[in-house]
Amino acid sequence: MLMTATATLFILLQQAPAEGTDWDAEFGVEEKVRDPVTGELPVDPYTQSDTNAGAKPYDSARLVADFGGREGIRRIAIRTVEMSESDPRISDIFAAQDMVRLKRTLDEQFCYLLGAGCDYTGRDMRTAHAGMGVTRTDLNALVENLQAAMREAGVPFAAQNRLLAKLAPMSKDIVER
Repeated sequence: MLMTATATLFILLQQAPAEGTDWDAEFGVEEKVRDPVTGELPVDPYTQSDTNAGAKPYDSARLVADFGGREGIRRIAIRTVEMSESDPRISDIFAAQDMVRLKRTLDEQFCYLLGAGCDYTGRDMRTAHAGMGVTRTDLNALVENLQAAMREAGVPFAAQNRLLAKLAPMSKDIVER
């Protein structure tokens, strides 16, 4: 008899939930809907400012040309993100992020810092990376991917170093552990 009662209880516990149950609503999971125009997920409001880019821009048409102009900068930013998404060392960090927004804001940041005439509309580095648990090793992997993207694009070594010089001081706002 005990075996039958246990088996019956086990079967009852395995019953499928009622059809039509909205489990996200049951557990308070809020579905984020992408903006129909940009394709980006919503973020909490923040003050948009070029100062959020983390450094003052260069004023050098030659430097912009070394990066392939506006389109070259965009390709490098997107390629850096793509390489990082597929990099087993850091792909987990990128898995939960809005890649559409990241590609756009990284492109804006590079464009702004290189003096190619863009405004930066992203968040400041500390806010953008808060709670991600980024380590120095993670950041180094990202920089390696950026360097590879710049090499692929044929950016001269000296020009690569100028961008890296603008980005390097931001590590204190990105690395958390």
